[in-house]
Amino acid sequence: MTAFDHPGLLYHNTADYLAGTTAFARAAVAAGEPVLVAVPGDNLTMLRDELTDLGDAVTFADMAEAGRNPGRIIPGVLLAFAARHPGRRVAAIGEPIWPSRSGIEYPACAAHEALINAAFAGVAATVLCPYDAGRLDPAWVDDAWHTHPVMIESGQRKPSPWYTDGVTAAAAFNQPLPPIPDAAATWEYTAARELSAVRAFARGQAREAGLLGDRGEDFVLAVNELAENTIRYAPGGGVISTWTEPGRLVCQVDDGGHLTDPLVGRIPPSVNREGGRGLLLANQVCDLVRIHTEPGSTSIRLHMLL
Repeated sequence: MTAFDHPGLLYHNTADYLAGTTAFARAAVAAGEPVLVAVPGDNLTMLRDELTDLGDAVTFADMAEAGRNPGRIIPGVLLAFAARHPGRRVAAIGEPIWPSRSGIEYPACAAHEALINAAFAGVAATVLCPYDAGRLDPAWVDDAWHTHPVMIESGQRKPSPWYTDGVTAAAAFNQPLPPIPDAAATWEYTAARELSAVRAFARGQAREAGLLGDRGEDFVLAVNELAENTIRYAPGGGVISTWTEPGRLVCQVDDGGHLTDPLVGRIPPSVNREGGRGLLLANQVCDLVRIHTEPGSTSIRLHMLL
């Protein structure tokens, strides 16, 4: 086995799911590896019941909450778990894509799956990713063969003939965002001295949408961080657009920069990685972050549930 192993598990019913996931967890515990189970809803309840005898060798997390924004799964769930067990190989069951995920969320989910391969390159870990092949959009299941080096189906493990590498696979999901509504409120900025006005604009938009208290301030903080990134790294300033969709406040920040590091916002910055703190923070506090970037243009769209 390579240092990092990232298989996808295709399941068609509950029996398939339990057979693949519990065998994986039990084998990892038997090998002395700490195990993280991060899956959504009913699947989490089932696995808690099935693995109760393993005690504190297994840590559980509700992916519908911890991974509601796919952009925070790598830093806030997977890397955080590995960091709690330095010097040890770790194992995780991570299910970031489930049937009720929306089409708006999906490109960020698929990009996350691809970028796990880059974020964990050389790390002693295994991340098993279950896919509900019976209920997911068939195109989403097909994508799993492009984002995972290995696939498991009916108990058989085989290399994916369509996998290349994580960065190449993720590039397929760097897709243009849906159009901004004509009625969106907008604010332009060019310099650091305007950041107080940016925050006032964002706070007013949050209040008007009914996003109050700490959630409203999280939104203001995320918008401010992205605007500050524009001023620091992109030419010509930027434009903020906000509007509401059913059940959510949406904000898009557009500027003339280009994000060349696909892991920006997913890996905590270090001395070897310039920038990224603003996008990392936005991923932490927002319910969804979508990005489209190309030379001379970057659009980052923040979603906050109301």
